[in-house]
Amino acid sequence: MNELVEEKKQDRIIKPDWLKIKIPSGENYSKIKAITRDNNLHTICESGKCPNIAECWGRGTATFMILGNVCTRSCSFCAVQTGRPTHYDMDEPFRVADAIHKMGVKHAVITSVNRDELKDKGATVWADTIREVKKLNPNTTIETLIPDFKALWDLLYMVIDEKPHVVSHNMETVKRLYRIVRPQAKYERSLEQIQRTKERGARTKSGIMLGLGETPDEVYEAMDDLVAHGCEVLTLGQYLQPTKMHLEVKEYVTPDKFAHYKEEGLRRGFEIVESGARVRSSYHAEKHI
Repeated sequence: MNELVEEKKQDRIIKPDWLKIKIPSGENYSKIKAITRDNNLHTICESGKCPNIAECWGRGTATFMILGNVCTRSCSFCAVQTGRPTHYDMDEPFRVADAIHKMGVKHAVITSVNRDELKDKGATVWADTIREVKKLNPNTTIETLIPDFKALWDLLYMVIDEKPHVVSHNMETVKRLYRIVRPQAKYERSLEQIQRTKERGARTKSGIMLGLGETPDEVYEAMDDLVAHGCEVLTLGQYLQPTKMHLEVKEYVTPDKFAHYKEEGLRRGFEIVESGARVRSSYHAEKHI
């Protein structure tokens, strides 16, 4: 028995030094935490267990997560709670706008859970949120990281037509791993969404996690597919297992490999590529306008 336990320990991949993070603290961190609590809001920084929370909140920025804190999908990489939401908060857009105003951020990033149980998939709250943020924060640029709305494209257009400055939709992984990583999503659907977003006149962005067992050729294939469907900005980051119930890390991608992927992405046609172990969708987001 002891031999089996020891063998299991040896099989685990040790997290490298470049992924070690500092404990969140400081005046700005406390301020952001207080604002989100006072406005009864969620952030993907906390709900998604983002490793950059200390850095981002320390700079006074956060990524708001609207439509509640319970997602109708059960992606095997994501730390956000899965279940059947019970609340549809029509006042949330005003509180998000107010929080952004209090924080004084120049570039606001907003994402959401999936609300597949709703007829409008949450698109009404999405559109209202963009509208209210613009009204109260006319000098703030807005980036939206949106779900796929189950391919109900009129709902997608409802959000895009409010004219956020960047419309992001993450692929998350390569084609072969979609059924494992995103069982309720479709690779082709996400590509079509990015293409439709581009055709509607919005700036397009997507992100992929590495370290789930993908091969370099599969990453290149995903890059080529994204470029072919009109994606302009790409983020590449390291997948980190949020709990023991989620997918295990298959590889900790080295900084040199991330640098290589950045070169490849630019060579294949992206305007901007952010590639690094701690890169997430909102990493350097203000530079992607």
